[in-house]
Amino acid sequence: MFSRLIFFQRFGMATQVDIDVGKALNSVLTRAQKACAERSPDLPQVAPRVVAVSKTKPVGMIKEAYECGQRHFGENYVQELVDKSADADLMSSCKEIRWHFIGHLQTNKVKKVLGASNLYMVETIDSKKLANEVNKQWEKLGNGERLKVMVQVNTSGEENKHGIAPSECVSLVDHVRTQCPHLELAGIMTIGAFDHDLSQGPNPDFKVLLKCREDVCSKFNLSKDSMELSMGMSGDFEHAISVGSTNVRIGSTIFGARNYTTKPSAATKQSNTQNVSSSSQQTEQNSDSLDNLKAVSDRMSDLKVEVK
Repeated sequence: MFSRLIFFQRFGMATQVDIDVGKALNSVLTRAQKACAERSPDLPQVAPRVVAVSKTKPVGMIKEAYECGQRHFGENYVQELVDKSADADLMSSCKEIRWHFIGHLQTNKVKKVLGASNLYMVETIDSKKLANEVNKQWEKLGNGERLKVMVQVNTSGEENKHGIAPSECVSLVDHVRTQCPHLELAGIMTIGAFDHDLSQGPNPDFKVLLKCREDVCSKFNLSKDSMELSMGMSGDFEHAISVGSTNVRIGSTIFGARNYTTKPSAATKQSNTQNVSSSSQQTEQNSDSLDNLKAVSDRMSDLKVEVK
């Protein structure tokens, strides 16, 4: 029955199980706290931030999570972020919402992203050129506070993933800190490989990001507490937190499996207009598929699903 349910969901052939967003969110927060308590004492004991990834999800589900206390939300698509942040009903109901942009960002889309109301952080700075453009556009907007950003590192070395090489992390961090006065470096971020078997030990991609932080903190005489680590998603967030992540991006475990065949118009419009390579899009959807399966697995512990 479990296999049939997965097959149906992957091919869009079954009605999605109703999602209790509040219950799912509470479960994630409880698991995150437990994972944090299992950290080694030599790691910063910083409470992890949960970013609820709401891409392709309707504003009603965002409002439901907000009403349950969630404040940080992540969006991957430029136009979807723009549309949701301009939704009068959503923004009037969720005045303290904090948007994280977590998708690949092209320089010609920077102005649109930075114009989003309540933008809190851009987690995907992966070049000096992009950092310069974000810094320039943020200055033009005349915001009094610096914009929080993270440097994205490609820790797995996969060509179809964005991010700088680990060996270039210190250089880009230095550039953001010294050449981009309107940006505040919050930390470093990675996606990592999706299929790591934890029975074989800690995720090596997470270990690479930890080493990047060590290098950055050593070079600039910074405390580890001041340099956030954004790593971990629905399928591996507990492991990520236990090894030091302070920012996890969780979508399907909170909001349920994504269905790209019924993606909201904003996201569809963005996917049609944004010039992103097909391999990168496939990588993102592969990640979502694994997150979806994890969400189904989590849900099966609480629900009895009948498949006729």
